[in-house]
Amino acid sequence: MEKIICVVGPTASGKSDLAVRLAKRYDGEILSCDSMQIYRGMDVGTAKPTAADRDGVVHHMLDVAEPEEEFSAGKYAAMADPLLRDILARGKTAVIAGGTGLYLDALILGRTFAPYPADGLRQRLEEELERMSGEAMLRRLAEVDPATAARLHPADHKRIVRALEIYEQTGMTMAERDALGQAQPPKYRPVKLGLWFSDRQELYRRIDRRVDRMMEQGLTEEVRSLLARGVPASATAMQAIGY
Repeated sequence: MEKIICVVGPTASGKSDLAVRLAKRYDGEILSCDSMQIYRGMDVGTAKPTAADRDGVVHHMLDVAEPEEEFSAGKYAAMADPLLRDILARGKTAVIAGGTGLYLDALILGRTFAPYPADGLRQRLEEELERMSGEAMLRRLAEVDPATAARLHPADHKRIVRALEIYEQTGMTMAERDALGQAQPPKYRPVKLGLWFSDRQELYRRIDRRVDRMMEQGLTEEVRSLLARGVPASATAMQAIGY
């Protein structure tokens, strides 16, 4: 078993703090697995660990992309995997921390993803969706990939477009690609630590306190700054974090 510890759990459960303590105890470095903390300039709203929070522990995969960029689990794995292998090659413990399960699976399981299309396919599908509506595009998806269409809502435009994109690009349905990936043995076999709250109300109070701290730390100003520099409100980073 590789010297890999995965710390997972819900928002505000204390993953970052535990990851730092584990890294300090087991001579480790932290590999962030948070799909929002990858973005530069989005510090307050993503609860990105500060220099004080990091307490001298090396952190990887923070601030590696611009908010305007299209990012994906496949791109994350391609960037994070060499870092993970380097940490292990130096005899250290890799502590993977974050709340994005798809990114963690992409890295640990080693699954492959259909590449981001470079021929304008996504833009064409998005334009068609705007003209036709989510309901019409979902019916179109159901004709070629009924399994995926059955679990999507008409308002889930991003996943509808992605499923159609995969089919048109690869000739395989999203369901078929998922099944193919699940049949592969995992690339790594880490120890997984899952944080849980038997008292859900306490977790909700922690989330409320985090939001209050974000406002005190300048969340409003951070959003204004991003918009002022030209980051569109429709960017994946802005929508996903609720900016």
